[in-house]
Amino acid sequence: MKRRAGEREKELKKKKLLEELGENRLPYMTPADADFHQLWKTKYSKLIFRKSDTIPEELHQMVQEGFLTLRKHDCFFQDLVRIKGKDFVTPVSRILIGNPGCTYKYLNTRLFTVPWPTEGYDIKYCSPRVHDACKALIRLNDYLHIEAVKALQGQNLFESKEIKDSTVIDREQNFATSFMEKGSVSKDQSSCCVSEDDYISLKNRTSYNLTLLNYMDPLQMLYLKQEPYFGMGNMAVSWHHDENLVERSTVAVYSYSCEGSAVEESNEQKLNGRDPAIWHVGLKVAWDIETPGLAIPLHQGDFYLMLDDLNMTHQHCVLAGFSPRFSSTHRVADCSRGTLEYIFGQCELALQNLQTDSESMALSLKSLETAVVKQVEEIHNEVEFEWLRQFWFQGKRYLKCTDWWLKPMAKLEEFWRKMEVMTSLVLSEVGKEEQIEEQRNETLSCFLLVLTERQKLRKEWTARRTAVFTVLFPNLIYSWEGI
Repeated sequence: MKRRAGEREKELKKKKLLEELGENRLPYMTPADADFHQLWKTKYSKLIFRKSDTIPEELHQMVQEGFLTLRKHDCFFQDLVRIKGKDFVTPVSRILIGNPGCTYKYLNTRLFTVPWPTEGYDIKYCSPRVHDACKALIRLNDYLHIEAVKALQGQNLFESKEIKDSTVIDREQNFATSFMEKGSVSKDQSSCCVSEDDYISLKNRTSYNLTLLNYMDPLQMLYLKQEPYFGMGNMAVSWHHDENLVERSTVAVYSYSCEGSAVEESNEQKLNGRDPAIWHVGLKVAWDIETPGLAIPLHQGDFYLMLDDLNMTHQHCVLAGFSPRFSSTHRVADCSRGTLEYIFGQCELALQNLQTDSESMALSLKSLETAVVKQVEEIHNEVEFEWLRQFWFQGKRYLKCTDWWLKPMAKLEEFWRKMEVMTSLVLSEVGKEEQIEEQRNETLSCFLLVLTERQKLRKEWTARRTAVFTVLFPNLIYSWEGI
């Protein structure tokens, strides 16, 4: 309900904004505009950009070879996402790589990490090259973590200086150098204004636990949406805030457009607005028609950071160029309810209410208290609809890289079957005459609410399963037949 209310609110804001615009378009700037850096400094200062030559060449080579390897092994998939109750295919193909057992949910679709090499975990990859690709991405992850910490320290240093200085100091050139080129601030340099606790906080907000990889070849797309507010052209990804992240955490994005074979930057007369041949990231202040937007070109090996609360106060989109492009978007995902450790813990909690007779081996429930029954059945729903159906609805895509998830999902299915038995036991027990009527009615009332929700969700997933067959994966075998 909360998610749907949020979607309705966003839709109303979008509708109001478009109505206010009418046939007009909002202004936006690119680096070719004289006031570009001033606008960046005043309205978008928490966006940090680094050109490709700031990254070690060895790391570029490893990561870019990794992208191509994953593409060669057919590891990128378009997702079937649900928006306002309807299923849509994403124009971008994706794969999630990260800490073992982590997941990331966006637009009602849960993605499961292909685990990158991690000490203490036995991860078998389908080929040594896929292993190398995942290893390259954790190397990139470590590098971007360090850069994000330095960038946040730099941000704090600048803010501290601004507070101390009573006069306005023009640091336009320093800003341009720091934000567009190589500028970094070390821990030692910033120790005067960042306490140890703050430094730990910075590390936690930049400790990326996964990366969502994206791939798209615009020339293979039959249709791309037009950017509606500024007239920026074709969008690969529409305006949005990234979902399900740790609050005020930094997002890091490494971009690799396959330039050279397709269309290079336009050498013709000066263009008004962005060059449509070049990929850009677009930014705007959320639901604002006063502040001009930004369109920043992305070339091979560039990366950018969205610091602190930028992802909450602003929206961003990805504007398509003409050449194929990969990106690696590193996130501190909120995994409080999205790890195997969490869901196994939930299962163990639910199964505490199930007991086995030592002689007859018959199963029974320890308690029929309303709160206990409600908790168990809600966990039952969570296991089925947030994990089992989400995993198998995507078919066997993860087997393109590794079979790592098969064992934990089999264990989850075993837990689910026990919870199905527990549901039957509740129905059996509340029907017995010795049950106190008031308690029985209270338990039934609560129980039926959860069962009604389960029935509704099963119908929705049947519809999504049909969409998987007919829209996105016509040759896919839907593997989970739990019910």
